[in-house]
Amino acid sequence: MNNVHISTSATAHPSAEGVVVQPQVPAPAGETNLLGESLANRTRLYSVDLLRGLVMVIMALDHVRDFFHFGGFDPTDLTKTNTALFMTRWVTHFCAPVFVFLAGTGAFLSTSRGKTKPELARFLLTRGLWLVILELTIVQFAWFFDYDYKYGSGAGVIWAIGWSMVALAVLVFLPTWAMTLFGVVMIATHNLFDGVRSESFGSFSWLWTILHSGGQLEIVPGVWFFVLYPLIPWIGVMAAGYGFGALLLFEHDKRRKWLLSIGSALPLAFIIIRAINFYGDPHPWSEQGSSLFTFFSFINFEKYPPSLLFLLVTLGLAIAALALFDRRREPGAFARALIIFGRVPLFYYILHLCLIHLLAVVFAYARYGQAQFLFETPKPPAFPFNAPEGYGYSLPVVYLVWLAVVLMLYPVCRWFAGVKRRRRDAWLSYL
Repeated sequence: MNNVHISTSATAHPSAEGVVVQPQVPAPAGETNLLGESLANRTRLYSVDLLRGLVMVIMALDHVRDFFHFGGFDPTDLTKTNTALFMTRWVTHFCAPVFVFLAGTGAFLSTSRGKTKPELARFLLTRGLWLVILELTIVQFAWFFDYDYKYGSGAGVIWAIGWSMVALAVLVFLPTWAMTLFGVVMIATHNLFDGVRSESFGSFSWLWTILHSGGQLEIVPGVWFFVLYPLIPWIGVMAAGYGFGALLLFEHDKRRKWLLSIGSALPLAFIIIRAINFYGDPHPWSEQGSSLFTFFSFINFEKYPPSLLFLLVTLGLAIAALALFDRRREPGAFARALIIFGRVPLFYYILHLCLIHLLAVVFAYARYGQAQFLFETPKPPAFPFNAPEGYGYSLPVVYLVWLAVVLMLYPVCRWFAGVKRRRRDAWLSYL
């Protein structure tokens, strides 16, 4: 989730800090990226910010659906879902893989700009632990408006990014090729362990739950911790993203060719492996009542933890999109708006959860005259609250609220991006 920068020369060529894509305006003095680095006298590879911003907007759709839709079931459950609901959920699968992958990419690019391996390791360690703390405090409150840890404490995407950064703090001392190989092997092989249950580890069952199987942990009697994002293979995704950063140092045409090749090869590998229907996801596809739902079964894969097939599709198409966004001309108005979001990802993440939750409270008061259920931590599997009978709205309402949320977030994110440009306060680098 870090910014990528390029040389300001008008002629495309490799440099220690990146690659020219076009003459652009240098970043204003005082701006920092998520590594806390000054961006003065640098320009951005807009495609990376654009991709990140796009998936952040899509992410908001999924979270609005969590709070507003009346479904009360898994949208990818083919026995209950419909086409619009399935695709609304499916398209949001891209968010977490892109965040984690680009966090690794940003770590690599910081070394190309002069950061030493020990400096990078110290940053990754402190930033990773900070994100874990945020997950257990601020993010917890944003989801539930409550600090009851009896049921509510959990390991979400910010947790996974945080611990992956901590792991990367050790892995950065490996050669780049070894880091890349480590990530790819973890992604490709972790489904071999799908049948391994936490109980088989005895007193260390909690460790396997956190690393791979996921689920509930009873920390002390009556206090539960829910692991939604096991760390394997997310650590591998970040490690692979680190190696991917080397490709962004190529000159424009070579870089774009590589991105298109990888972005085509990964989905093709998905199609071949999925067609064999033997490995890569714990849920084999099957013929359904219609050809459309058979196709949905084919592309319906496991996210918790993300299967090999899940990552082949999401990362493959994301890399292809990155290639398409990597153009020499200046971004248009819509792209510039997405870039704003992509430059303040953590700020956006926390703010969008609070805003969506607050809007749900307003809607509940208007409809039910009370919203107490939105201030209570639910007992799993209920999430993000225990919905009263008849609660919820249709999918068109969900989309309208989503658009309203994005529009309301834009001026605030634009203001905060401006603050980060103008100021050098150390605390800003942590947002």
